Amino acid sequence: MTQRPAAGSSPVGGDDAAVIARVLAGDVGAYEVLVTRYGGQAMRYAARLLLDRRDAEEAVQDSFLRAYRALERCADPERFGPWLFSILLNRCRTAGVRSGRIGRTFVFDESLVDKASTPEWMDAAAWRDEIARALAQLAAPQREAFVLKHVEQLSYDEMAEITGVGVSALKMRVTRAVTRLRALLQEVYSA
Repeated sequence: MTQRPAAGSSPVGGDDAAVIARVLAGDVGAYEVLVTRYGGQAMRYAARLLLDRRDAEEAVQDSFLRAYRALERCADPERFGPWLFSILLNRCRTAGVRSGRIGRTFVFDESLVDKASTPEWMDAAAWRDEIARALAQLAAPQREAFVLKHVEQLSYDEMAEITGVGVSALKMRVTRAVTRLRALLQEVYSA
């Protein structure tokens, strides 16, 4: 199961609020606990949105640096994860617009693809390609909402906190994304 960017608590390093308190008290090295805790998920998320590992690495590094510099302005240290992911989402949007990739990126999650039934006449690799093409045809806001809901498995409240978009709008985006994906994949499946 995917780790969620929700309120963090871990036996290693303490909960997010405790780690942040240590950092703000001068223990700069304690920030590494947060980087370790959220780094993998942040990288997966950025790579899914930007489709370029170097751009994703840059967005993640920049997000952690920005979060560190603004740590004292984190209104709810217990919710560091969603706060970091809202910074990361903005960095990905900026990088995507700058590079022109956001309009043509797609999500590629092996476990999600494996759950989809492959038409009998099509091999798994070809089906993955069709799913990738269908995802690439979604509008960026729909793709973003779809990734947060069905890949990162966040609640709509968590999605709203990260994106700054209302829950009802996010539900609509996810519904439209799913409907569009079904239609696009049905075309392939029935061909």
